[in-house]
Formats: sequence, structure tokens, C-alpha cells
Amino acid sequence: MDVLKQFLGTTAFANLEWANVMMIVIGCIFISLAIIKHYEPLLLLPIGFGCVVGNIPAIPSMLVDVYDESSVLWYLYQGVERGIYPPLIFLGIGAMTDFSTMLSNPRLVLLGAAAQVGIFLTILGALCLGFTPAEAGSIGIIGGADGPTAIFLSSQLAPHLLGAIAIAAYSYMALVPVIQPPIMKLLTTREERLIRMKPPRVVSKRERIIFPIVAFLICALIVPGSLTLIAMLFFGNLMKESGVTERLAEAARVPLIDCVTILLGLTVGASTAADRFITTESMAIFGLGALAFAVSTASGVLFAKFMNLFLKDKINPLLGAAGVSAVPDSARVVQHVGQEEDPNNFLLMHAMAPNVAGVIGSAVAAGVLWSYLV
Repeated sequence: MDVLKQFLGTTAFANLEWANVMMIVIGCIFISLAIIKHYEPLLLLPIGFGCVVGNIPAIPSMLVDVYDESSVLWYLYQGVERGIYPPLIFLGIGAMTDFSTMLSNPRLVLLGAAAQVGIFLTILGALCLGFTPAEAGSIGIIGGADGPTAIFLSSQLAPHLLGAIAIAAYSYMALVPVIQPPIMKLLTTREERLIRMKPPRVVSKRERIIFPIVAFLICALIVPGSLTLIAMLFFGNLMKESGVTERLAEAARVPLIDCVTILLGLTVGASTAADRFITTESMAIFGLGALAFAVSTASGVLFAKFMNLFLKDKINPLLGAAGVSAVPDSARVVQHVGQEEDPNNFLLMHAMAPNVAGVIGSAVAAGVLWSYLV
């Protein structure tokens, strides 16, 4: 019996609390949403499983947690905590991204910029709730709907909030098909949703090669704080467009980004140990994150309507919702909502312009915040 009691004391059941059970259930919900609803499965499935992993309590002498220095998970988590994984993901995104649509219709870039308004309004809300400026900046970036950017900025400004911010950012990215459509329909009329866009012009290979070099120089010289993310994004795109490093571009956009996504998702999920995650701060971050995402979506749509006051060739206001940098999900949502009104209205390639502009915009916004709040 003594041996049995000793064995039972080493099991997770001996130290399992209701908060751990709740986080395990949340992790299972994430996994279910990924498998059943296909909500951002490449992110939600590893994050959900990580939540389960991170809430299995171990005896104190065993180093298995992401917060236990020298444990295996701790080493893997350093890629998150030190901001290593996000630039690698940006490298892969750059190698996958085609900026042709944005270059063919540069005015759509403004929609990507307008959608970043939610970031700065949320910062004000966070300050009003008592968060420090650095913490508020890290929370506000959730409005850009860009998980890697949110993780990178949080690792520099508010590492103690990293887990909550990362989970909030990726959760809202995954819920783009749920959150955005009601806002888009509320702010637009049926006539506006029926607007058809003119076919984009053909962009030459020379333009596609020159763009990442020139865009990087402009962004980095104006906002040096964005250099790490922007450099990796445009370097990946240059490898793709140059035509002479296709093997490197393929490596960046498939095996590299897949491996990093697995490690990032699993370790971010494992960082949600109940004793650190279930706090009033975390709940406030989730609320502010939802507000940031909603405001960013609304800002893009409303700015498109504002632009139409001065344009002869009208823009479909739905495109403004793609200004958040949830690539390519927000562009797909625009396509879906537009085709609900007119099945023959194809907005996807046009929506990719503000979508990729939003990626650049969120990285630049993070650089601005880092420069001022560090």
C-alpha cells in the first residue's frame, strides 16, 4: 500500500486542479475546431494540443514544463521567448506571397494601412485599464491579426504576457470567418457588395523583382524597428521572384515554415499553464484583442467607403476587411461574402492586395511601437 500511495503521488492526478482541467478542455475545443470546422487547422491543432500538454502537472523535481529551465520544452520555447520563430515565419510568408495584385492597383495599399487603426485605438483602451505603455503596445498589435508579429513584439516589450497575447492573436486569426462577416455586412449595403472590380493589369517581372528591394529600403529607413520582420519578408519574396533561387524559396515556403509553425504552435500552447494563464490580465487581453480585431475590420471597410467618395472607379468596400493581415483567410472571407450577393463576382485576387499590404502594415506598426516603447 505504501508503494501504491507513493506511485499515486507521482501521477498528475495528485496535483491536478480544476483550472488545469478547464485549460485541457479549451485545448480540446481548439483541436475540435481545427478538425471539424477547419478553422486555421495548421495553427489551432498544435496550439490546442500544446494547451493539453502544458496543463499536465508534474512533480516539482521533474523538469518537463516550458517554464522549467533546461527542460526540452524550455529550449524549444526559447524560439518564442526570444523572438526567433516569427522572422522565420515571415521568411516563408515572403516566399509564398505574390505582390502583383497590390502593385497593379496601389490605391488598395491604403486599405491595408487603414486596417491598422484598431491597433492604436486598442492601445488607448489598454492604457485606460491600467496596463503599462509597453504592455498596451503588445496587446494592441493583436488588432493586426498577425500572430508572428504579435509574438515578436510581445517578446521584446512584455514577455510576461506572451502566452496570453499569442493565444489571443492566433485564436482571432482562426475565427476570421466567424468575426468578420457580420461586421462587413453591417457596414455595407447590398449595392456596395455587388460592386465589381476591374481586372488588374499585368505586372512585369522587373517590377516584381525591384519591389521587395525598394519596399524594404523605404520601410527600414523610416522605421528601423521593423527591420527584422520586414527584411525576412522581402528577402523571402526576392528569392521567389528572382527566378534563380527557386530551391531556397521552396525550402522557405514549405519545410521551413511548416517546421517552425509546429514548434511555435506547440510551445505557445504549452505556455498556457493554468496558474499563469487564468488571470484577470489574460481575460482583459482577450477582450481587448476582440475589440482590436473588430475595429481593424471596421476601419478597413469604412475607409474603402470614404475613398469611394473621391473615386470614379468605385472600390468594393468589402475589400477593406482584408486589410487585416490574416493571410489569406480574410481575403477568402471577402470572396465568400461577395459571392453571397453575386456568385459571379470574384474578389479574391483583389482582396489579396490589401491583405498583403496589411502584413507589411502590421510589421511596420510593430516597429513603430517597439521604437517608442522599448
